[in-house]
Amino acid sequence: MISIKFVCMKHTLGKEERLKSKKLIEKLYEERNSVKAYPLRMIFLQTDHTSEFPAQVGVSVPKRNFKLAVDRNRIKRLMRESYRLQKEIVYNNLEEPYVFMISYIGKDKCTYDEIFLKMEKLLTRFVSEVKNKKNEEV
Repeated sequence: MISIKFVCMKHTLGKEERLKSKKLIEKLYEERNSVKAYPLRMIFLQTDHTSEFPAQVGVSVPKRNFKLAVDRNRIKRLMRESYRLQKEIVYNNLEEPYVFMISYIGKDKCTYDEIFLKMEKLLTRFVSEVKNKKNEEV
């Protein structure tokens, strides 16, 4: 059991914090525990991973909704940036390691401010969902 509290946290999103493992991503989509804060959806899974960080994250934007790679890449960049600045919401409230994928499910482009607010809402919902599941187990 890993219990790490990041009090003085660097606002970075390094290689160790990114979800890259194809096996973990497949396992993540099989389990399908999710929370939503439209236009964002987070699919999460409590599992051990190779990183010393309490969470690994990936972001995705479907090609079906945004045909141009420029648009998809911009939205992914905005999502990563808003997560990077708010990850202490998750890090300070997790006891076990998690992996999660944040997907953009909207059909219209959002501004950075809108994504930032929705990311905050999504992360707090995720933390409350995890705490509720933990309380149900006990």
